[in-house]
Amino acid sequence: MRASLIQIAVEEGESVESRRVRGAALVREQAGAADLVVLPELWTTGAFAYEEFGSEAEPLHGPTYEAMAKAASEAGVWLHAGSIPERAPSGGGSAAGEGPLFNTSLVFSPSGDLAASYRKIHRFGFDKGEAVLMGAGEELVTVRLPETTVGVATCYDLRFPELFRGLVDAGAETLVIPAGWPERRRAHWTLLARARAVENQAFVLACGTAGTHAGVPQAGHSIVVDPWGEVLAEAGSGEEVLRVEFDPSRVATTREQFPALKDRVLGLRTPERRP
Repeated sequence: MRASLIQIAVEEGESVESRRVRGAALVREQAGAADLVVLPELWTTGAFAYEEFGSEAEPLHGPTYEAMAKAASEAGVWLHAGSIPERAPSGGGSAAGEGPLFNTSLVFSPSGDLAASYRKIHRFGFDKGEAVLMGAGEELVTVRLPETTVGVATCYDLRFPELFRGLVDAGAETLVIPAGWPERRRAHWTLLARARAVENQAFVLACGTAGTHAGVPQAGHSIVVDPWGEVLAEAGSGEEVLRVEFDPSRVATTREQFPALKDRVLGLRTPERRP
């Protein structure tokens, strides 16, 4: 299976529409070179451009959806189009445009149909930024491709192994993680991507952004890791397309040769506290 991770640069001075057009062109350039294409998290606005989330938010079937659906169809690829700041429909008589925000990923089939959407469950920022501006997703999402089942997660989700256990229980063999990961924590990015691959005996395709989001330098270094934790390919810090070929059948082979997942012990009781 061939994958292209598009580590697009997000820089101040380029409009969202210009970057959207450029991203679609980069997807179309993967025609004939990839079966699966991945874009980063919030690449239209920048993951740390909190002040732009509201003004640049769009409905699920908005301009990014339309551009990416067309690009996937024209390239004939499965496309994880990264994530967008989604403005959900308002309810209860709210004024138009006042629905909640979500950090929502879009996955398209080679025909341009929406195969899945995923609202990020773990929001970054603690008591500010995404954590207070966006709602939390509630559902794990997997997508069946012809050669593998993909489990979908986003950026900060990478720090929560229980989410990935849930994806594996749902059949995931390849974990795709778009991100806007900061340069100052790049060591964690690489470490956690490899850890999620090893503990779940799955391929990890983690696609980050280049450039600077609202003054926050990005790590770049998109990475593809095999089920043994070996790095198959890694990008640098600038904009680039990271291409890699991998064999999804290695997941089943790895799990058979080293059946650690069968030794999981669930439902352990928490000891009672005694005074």
